[in-house]
Amino acid sequence: MAAKRGKIGLREVRALGPGEEVWDAGPGAVTGFGIRRQQSDAVAYVVLYRTPEGRSRRFTIGRHGAPWTPDTARDEARKVLAAAMGGHDPAAAKKDLREAPTVAELCAEYLAAVEAGRLPTRRGGTKKASTLATDHSRINSHILPLLGASKVRSLTTADIEAFMHDVADGKTHRREHLGRARAVRMVRGGIGTASRTVGLLGAILAFAVRKGMRPDNPARGVLRPADGKRDRRLTDDEYAALARGLDRTMRSSAEGEKPRRAMWPHAAAAIRFLALTGWRSGDPSSLPSFALLLTRGLPLLLRGLRLDAGARLLETARAFSMGMASSSLAMSGASVARS
Repeated sequence: MAAKRGKIGLREVRALGPGEEVWDAGPGAVTGFGIRRQQSDAVAYVVLYRTPEGRSRRFTIGRHGAPWTPDTARDEARKVLAAAMGGHDPAAAKKDLREAPTVAELCAEYLAAVEAGRLPTRRGGTKKASTLATDHSRINSHILPLLGASKVRSLTTADIEAFMHDVADGKTHRREHLGRARAVRMVRGGIGTASRTVGLLGAILAFAVRKGMRPDNPARGVLRPADGKRDRRLTDDEYAALARGLDRTMRSSAEGEKPRRAMWPHAAAAIRFLALTGWRSGDPSSLPSFALLLTRGLPLLLRGLRLDAGARLLETARAFSMGMASSSLAMSGASVARS
């Protein structure tokens, strides 16, 4: 490649031919700063320097055009040379950043570790399948669309806060097809979703810190809004209204009423069970058969048996001691149990 020397300006950039180089010279010149053109029309600004080990490096500042002009590129060359004088290797740092993992790659590695059981929860166990499915949904619906292409090491606290506000404002709202006929899902976002997704993102970035992908967790310290947890109890009157409503749905429509089908008895019994116990719908299904006293209609919590529902058995007892279940609902539930 033919090389020339001279003061680099716009005239030299426009006159540069294919395969030519011009290195800065003259008053105000920066040693090692130059322009080069290969066979295309693009002209690139470069700077040569030596590493502390004495190796010669060529650092490409960028192509001619906004924001790079001869003057701005010359100023950038001075910064690169100053960093090299300070013992740094700007070209190696640029390469490392270019090859650094993205958030999408980090999420894939995190999910693989969770699914393999290599990331225990705070209680020392592994995540349930339902929790893992929720993590997949939040990653695919919110994290990847907004941050997937970002480099893990370049994320800042400001980026996490901006992400949280975007999810809260519904920026990820869309209609998502699930790959089956007429199977769709509405991704809505919102404040609660934003808070919980930032919590998941914090766990993912903590995993990145343990893997050495970055030195700190930018999600730590982000002020998250309340995620909508509620601690409300039904009153006796509300329990009684629920019992009357269930009784009504168990009967078919009478003459003169709007036609309706009676509710499936097992569905009504399930609603009564959840209302009386305060359990979540997934808790009963996780109980093994030997943990049920069918003759007395009671669950049995065995010492050492890991049951997600077990933690709520005490909540059930506290609920009854507070007089949450009204006598009318209890009587109605007993009649269904006898049937």
